[in-house]
Amino acid sequence: MYEPIRSKSVHSTMAGTTSDFPHRTREEELDIQLAGHLAALLAVTDELRALAPSADLDAAAERLAEQVTRLRGGLVRAAPSGADRDLTALHQRAHPLAGRALVVAASRADTAVAILAAERMDAHAAALEPRELASH
Repeated sequence: MYEPIRSKSVHSTMAGTTSDFPHRTREEELDIQLAGHLAALLAVTDELRALAPSADLDAAAERLAEQVTRLRGGLVRAAPSGADRDLTALHQRAHPLAGRALVVAASRADTAVAILAAERMDAHAAALEPRELASH
């Protein structure tokens, strides 16, 4: 009723060629992911600093830059675009970025980054509180 398979499966052929491309360890993947979240958070922090300069944002940007440099081995930092001039929207973007960084930092047991991300989450949440209360 069924004809037997005469050639090797595509899946078994692909599974046998694992040496064709490099594999990363779980830790390397988490480092890449964490560096990406922190770089995105740094970009939003720089936008906030351009609109509303503060010592807290300056210190946060410096700490974020240090961590991205440590994880990536270097740092490419874009100048603030000024495209988003809404502080509330920037804080709303930054809060979940810090949350994602916190989750990845916790999964890779990076205490320094976890603390930094939690502090940034708190700071962005605090910046949003008065605006949210006023709108209700």
